[in-house]
Amino acid sequence: MFNLRTLQSVITIAAMALGAGAASAQEFEKNILTGGPTGTYIQFGNDIADLMGECGQTLIVNESAGSLENFLGVRQRPRTQFGIVQSDVLEYLQTYSADDPAIARAISGVRIAFPLYNEEVHILAKKEINSLADLAGKRVAIGVEDSGTFLTASLILDLAEVGVAEALTIGPDDSFAQLRSGDIDAFFYVAGAPTRLFADADIDPEVFHLVPISDPVLQSVYTPAEIPAGTYDFQEDVLEVVAVKAILMTFEYNPRLNSYHRQSCKAVSDIANQVFSRFSDLQAEGHPKWNQVDLTDIPPGWDIAACVNEGLAPGYTVSCTGGRPATAAADESDANRAYRERICAQIGC
Repeated sequence: MFNLRTLQSVITIAAMALGAGAASAQEFEKNILTGGPTGTYIQFGNDIADLMGECGQTLIVNESAGSLENFLGVRQRPRTQFGIVQSDVLEYLQTYSADDPAIARAISGVRIAFPLYNEEVHILAKKEINSLADLAGKRVAIGVEDSGTFLTASLILDLAEVGVAEALTIGPDDSFAQLRSGDIDAFFYVAGAPTRLFADADIDPEVFHLVPISDPVLQSVYTPAEIPAGTYDFQEDVLEVVAVKAILMTFEYNPRLNSYHRQSCKAVSDIANQVFSRFSDLQAEGHPKWNQVDLTDIPPGWDIAACVNEGLAPGYTVSCTGGRPATAAADESDANRAYRERICAQIGC
């Protein structure tokens, strides 16, 4: 069984492997680290990139292993200003940073851009597995080691005191294939429902189903959630699960330091401004989970980046080179102004 010390070792090794810091860029780019091709992270990244594309700006959306890689990438990967991270990854990085210098260095300078949505913990399993306890002695895939799914699945199994026969560290596509072939009995996947992995798949409800997570300990540690009936074609009933929150992370760039920091800060301000000022467009045209985003729901112990606050400040404008124009704060409606003031009251614009 995985435990917290195992997870600390994985986080420490990953932090050290990514190196000491971001290199200066000769040609400026804007990048966001997301997740796998069927996950909700990458769809959110594409939605933001489309928004910036309408403004004539390019945001490159990158696939990744997931939350841990994204967090460390924002800190250390060149020309990567954003990454989407699970809230429990933030919590445990913060917990371990007091005793582990490598993790403390990885955390240094990483900031919040926006809180996003709740991600439901999916466990797709053979039909005879009806609870977490039924995973005992089974072969279970828990996600690749740099992913939030890996951390969440490991913690859930540990907290529920479920000892699996083998925990495979493979990604969702391989997990799906091995479940269908009978090589494993179940797999974890943490993603906002509906996730494309299950929505686009032909899953036989007589053979596989999603396992409920109703353990009282887990319900107290994580956010209780439900996946509504019919979210997926193979799922007829409401499913009780737990969830973590997805957070858009960035870095505390200092525009007085050098050209790279100055351009990155401007990029963060521009993107923050557009996400905020065109939030209703994202809700209407983007992934359905945008309708569950609460921009004031900031995880405790983490600060909003100064460059984000600059982009939310009254009078900040974005220079668009084409397409739909940016929304200037000076032209906002009374309702939008009141909403911006509420956000700023929460995050200190």
